[in-house]
Amino acid sequence: MNTHPGHRARILAATTATAGLLLVAGCTSTEDGGSSTKTAPGGVELAKAGQLTTCTHLPYPPFQSEIDGKVQGFDVSLIDLVAKDLGVKQDIVDQPFENFKTGGSLNAGQCDLAAAGMTITEERKKNVDFSDPYFNATQAVLVDKKSGIGSFAELKGRKLGAQAQTTGEDYAKSKGLDPVSFESSDAVLNGLRTGQVQAVIIDYPVVQGWLKDKANADAFKVVDNLSTGEQYGFTVKKGNTKLLAAINKAIADAKADGTYKKLYERWIGPYDESAASPAAS
Repeated sequence: MNTHPGHRARILAATTATAGLLLVAGCTSTEDGGSSTKTAPGGVELAKAGQLTTCTHLPYPPFQSEIDGKVQGFDVSLIDLVAKDLGVKQDIVDQPFENFKTGGSLNAGQCDLAAAGMTITEERKKNVDFSDPYFNATQAVLVDKKSGIGSFAELKGRKLGAQAQTTGEDYAKSKGLDPVSFESSDAVLNGLRTGQVQAVIIDYPVVQGWLKDKANADAFKVVDNLSTGEQYGFTVKKGNTKLLAAINKAIADAKADGTYKKLYERWIGPYDESAASPAAS
């Protein structure tokens, strides 16, 4: 993925952004100069004047992926609502998941928040602050229709795939299964498509997006949904309470006025009340 021109453009943009930060940093000592342009409504301090900078890791459809040269998806649309409330535009920086999972790029001021279909865990809370949960991520058992597998219980002794280091893989192993590990969600689905495995355990929203393609829906189907208790949240630098409040308000407003449901149907599929309305954890 690193070879295509878009990636290079992103690196160039990131370099320019860093140069911009240094320039702005030069003016922040003045009482009314550079710093004021980096403050949005509600006293939210921004890493870069006039924009809400989001760190993510591409691709992770339907939450964020490049479509027609532009990063789009469910997470992107929700954070656009936050940016709109703050009177700025969202700018997206693609970087390794590790960079923001550990809080590194948030602490370094490379971005204001991270949005990457990220599961809220106690371990991660040590490094970053999470928003209210905005999505319940159940795991789906997706099978080749020709396999004759009809449920999770029928996976014993069959060739099963899962994404490495994910809740799906952990869940399968905890039930005594030995899944083949794949590097990414794309690789998991490709393993199923090419017959390396007969079934996969993978995030349900990823499957919903994949099955929108008729060829995939004709050959593969979901036979089970597993609740692993996963909830997704957006993250900010520890202690950034003002931006966190703005994110939580945008999520709550979107749920109250029907925008959330519209975005859910656009990006993920048929609206599922239980997945869509997680209680705050």
